[in-house]
Amino acid sequence: MKNLKYILLVVCALTFFGCKKNQLGGKSNIKGKVMHHSQAIPYARVYIKYNATDFPGADVSVYNTYIDADHNGNFLIEKIYHGQYYFYAVGTDITISQTVKGGIPLKVKMLKEITGFEIPVVE
Repeated sequence: MKNLKYILLVVCALTFFGCKKNQLGGKSNIKGKVMHHSQAIPYARVYIKYNATDFPGADVSVYNTYIDADHNGNFLIEKIYHGQYYFYAVGTDITISQTVKGGIPLKVKMLKEITGFEIPVVE
Protein backbone atom coordinates (compact mmCIF):
# COMPACT_ATOMS: atom_id res chain seq x y z
CA MET A 1 0.00 0.00 0.00
CA LYS A 2 2.90 2.31 0.80
CA ASN A 3 4.43 1.75 -2.67
CA LEU A 4 1.10 2.54 -4.31
CA LYS A 5 1.03 5.94 -2.59
CA TYR A 6 4.54 6.74 -3.86
CA ILE A 7 3.69 5.64 -7.39
CA LEU A 8 0.54 7.77 -7.35
CA LEU A 9 2.53 10.74 -6.04
CA VAL A 10 5.13 10.37 -8.82
CA VAL A 11 2.44 10.10 -11.51
CA CYS A 12 0.75 13.26 -10.21
CA ALA A 13 4.06 15.15 -10.11
CA LEU A 14 4.89 14.13 -13.68
CA THR A 15 1.45 15.20 -14.82
CA PHE A 16 1.82 18.67 -13.35
CA PHE A 17 5.52 19.34 -13.94
CA GLY A 18 6.85 16.86 -16.48
CA CYS A 19 5.59 18.07 -19.84
CA LYS A 20 5.44 21.76 -20.55
CA LYS A 21 4.02 22.64 -23.93
CA ASN A 22 2.64 25.67 -25.66
CA GLN A 23 4.34 28.43 -23.74
CA LEU A 24 7.54 30.42 -23.47
CA GLY A 25 10.52 29.19 -21.47
CA GLY A 26 11.47 26.12 -23.52
CA LYS A 27 14.51 25.38 -25.66
CA SER A 28 13.30 26.12 -29.21
CA ASN A 29 13.68 29.40 -31.14
CA ILE A 30 11.75 30.99 -33.99
CA LYS A 31 13.24 33.60 -36.33
CA GLY A 32 10.66 35.17 -38.58
CA LYS A 33 9.48 38.15 -40.56
CA VAL A 34 6.15 39.94 -41.06
CA MET A 35 5.51 40.34 -44.80
CA HIS A 36 2.93 42.11 -47.01
CA HIS A 37 3.26 41.35 -50.75
CA SER A 38 7.03 40.71 -50.40
CA GLN A 39 7.40 43.96 -48.41
CA ALA A 40 8.65 43.72 -44.82
CA ILE A 41 6.40 45.39 -42.24
CA PRO A 42 8.54 47.31 -39.74
CA TYR A 43 7.59 47.37 -36.05
CA ALA A 44 4.63 45.03 -36.49
CA ARG A 45 3.29 43.47 -33.32
CA VAL A 46 3.20 39.67 -33.37
CA TYR A 47 0.61 38.12 -31.05
CA ILE A 48 0.99 34.49 -29.95
CA LYS A 49 -1.82 32.13 -28.98
CA TYR A 50 -0.74 28.94 -27.23
CA ASN A 51 -2.27 25.58 -28.14
CA ALA A 52 -4.04 26.88 -31.25
CA THR A 53 -4.14 25.72 -34.86
CA ASP A 54 -7.07 27.86 -36.02
CA PHE A 55 -7.40 31.65 -36.16
CA PRO A 56 -8.54 32.74 -32.66
CA GLY A 57 -9.88 36.03 -34.01
CA ALA A 58 -8.76 39.63 -34.33
CA ASP A 59 -9.42 40.46 -30.67
CA VAL A 60 -5.84 40.63 -29.40
CA SER A 61 -6.94 40.21 -25.78
CA VAL A 62 -7.43 36.46 -26.42
CA TYR A 63 -3.74 35.98 -27.24
CA ASN A 64 -1.32 34.85 -24.55
CA THR A 65 1.61 37.15 -25.31
CA TYR A 66 3.18 39.31 -28.01
CA ILE A 67 6.52 40.45 -29.38
CA ASP A 68 7.39 43.44 -31.57
CA ALA A 69 9.21 43.10 -34.87
CA ASP A 70 12.23 45.31 -35.56
CA HIS A 71 12.61 48.03 -38.22
CA ASN A 72 13.08 45.32 -40.89
CA GLY A 73 9.99 43.31 -39.87
CA ASN A 74 12.15 40.62 -38.23
CA PHE A 75 11.29 39.03 -34.91
CA LEU A 76 12.92 36.44 -32.68
CA ILE A 77 11.07 34.31 -30.17
CA GLU A 78 13.55 32.60 -27.91
CA LYS A 79 12.99 29.74 -25.54
CA ILE A 80 9.59 28.52 -26.66
CA TYR A 81 8.29 25.06 -25.77
CA HIS A 82 7.20 22.58 -28.43
CA GLY A 83 3.53 22.59 -29.32
CA GLN A 84 0.93 24.27 -31.52
CA TYR A 85 0.82 28.06 -31.78
CA TYR A 86 -1.05 30.65 -33.79
CA PHE A 87 0.84 33.81 -34.77
CA TYR A 88 -1.15 36.95 -35.63
CA ALA A 89 0.61 40.13 -36.76
CA VAL A 90 -0.66 43.71 -37.01
CA GLY A 91 1.35 46.55 -38.50
CA THR A 92 1.41 49.39 -41.01
CA ASP A 93 2.61 49.08 -44.57
CA ILE A 94 4.29 52.47 -44.94
CA THR A 95 4.35 52.22 -48.75
CA ILE A 96 0.54 52.42 -48.85
CA SER A 97 -0.07 53.96 -45.39
CA GLN A 98 -2.49 51.22 -44.46
CA THR A 99 -2.89 48.84 -41.52
CA VAL A 100 -2.20 45.23 -42.44
CA LYS A 101 -2.89 42.11 -40.41
CA GLY A 102 -2.92 38.38 -40.73
CA GLY A 103 -1.74 35.17 -39.19
CA ILE A 104 -0.59 31.61 -39.54
CA PRO A 105 -0.39 28.50 -37.34
CA LEU A 106 2.91 26.81 -36.58
CA LYS A 107 3.84 23.54 -34.91
CA VAL A 108 7.06 23.88 -32.94
CA LYS A 109 9.04 20.70 -32.43
CA MET A 110 11.19 20.02 -29.40
CA LEU A 111 14.73 21.47 -29.48
CA LYS A 112 14.21 22.91 -32.95
CA GLU A 113 15.27 26.26 -34.35
CA ILE A 114 12.87 27.56 -36.96
CA THR A 115 14.25 30.15 -39.37
CA GLY A 116 12.65 31.86 -42.35
CA PHE A 117 9.17 31.73 -40.82
CA GLU A 118 6.96 34.37 -42.47
CA ILE A 119 3.69 35.76 -41.23
CA PRO A 120 1.69 36.97 -44.26
CA VAL A 121 -0.48 40.05 -43.67
CA VAL A 122 -3.12 41.71 -45.85
CA GLU A 123 -5.12 44.94 -45.89
